[in-house]
Amino acid sequence: MASGPGVKLLLAWYRRSHRDLPWRQTTDPYRIWVSEIMLQQTRVQAAIPYYRRFIDRFPTVEALAAAAEQDVLTLWAGLGYYSRARNLRRAAQQVVAAGGFPRDYAAIRALPGIGDYTAAAIASIVFQLPYAAVDGNVLRVVARVENDAADIASPRTRERFRAIAREWMGRRQPGVFNQALMELGATVCVPVNPLCGRCPIAASCRALPAGTVSQLPVKLRRTEPVAIAAVLLVVRRGGRVLLRQKEAGARRMAGFWELPAPEELPARVGASLGEFRHTITHHRYTFTVRSASVRSPAPEFHWYDAAQLAEIPLSTTARKALKLVRFLD
Repeated sequence: MASGPGVKLLLAWYRRSHRDLPWRQTTDPYRIWVSEIMLQQTRVQAAIPYYRRFIDRFPTVEALAAAAEQDVLTLWAGLGYYSRARNLRRAAQQVVAAGGFPRDYAAIRALPGIGDYTAAAIASIVFQLPYAAVDGNVLRVVARVENDAADIASPRTRERFRAIAREWMGRRQPGVFNQALMELGATVCVPVNPLCGRCPIAASCRALPAGTVSQLPVKLRRTEPVAIAAVLLVVRRGGRVLLRQKEAGARRMAGFWELPAPEELPARVGASLGEFRHTITHHRYTFTVRSASVRSPAPEFHWYDAAQLAEIPLSTTARKALKLVRFLD
């Protein structure tokens, strides 16, 4: 699909059919940036309520820069990949210190937590700079349109596909083009059972007549899932539950409040209250939730009632466990 009729059809389709998402109602670099960070590793529908709450609480980059880390993490709780929230706050402080949001790709790319894709998305959508934003959706579209079976896990393939998308883009309306290509991959050229009959660029797709659409894209490098069994303890007293905050230097979930594991608390462990599953990257956890009692917890443990949990960054596993035992709604 060289830049030309196919691109015009794509842009016309996007203007007519795109989803009405809250971050598409603005060109404010701060709000576009927040949305792009949230959409890393997070589905659109899951991100929308978080985005709205976040913008309500921190409507400007200055408000985010001045926020306490715990307040930012509390609003982010449940979205996962919490380094995103920490980097967002750090970058906001850098933006405020610099006197405003950077306006060129290299400077945007240099902010904490921003990679090639996010920098290209912000640069093109906000500043109309001609950089192709290539995520998984775009890689899939390029592979199918070009009927290219190269391994998209390869950095070389990704760079080549980025160059192809940039060639398609031309120099007009880079922000609209990037959003259109991503929207096509998210809603029409989907991984399984793509809606080829509704595709505005089907005439340009080489995989369609070749019968290879369902075989593309090709991703060869896959990490085998690791199954992990773990136990969480629910210690209750007087309508409160016992929690422990992860240390600031912890590898994962630093600053978040969690339920204790048996090895972290000298407790009398009781009956199983149920179990739930939780996935982090390729780690697939099965958590068993057990009741427990303790006489004198160590100073790092604190008691919280249900109402107080909305005011602290509570880990997703703790939230799932407390919902399982009906401590939380």
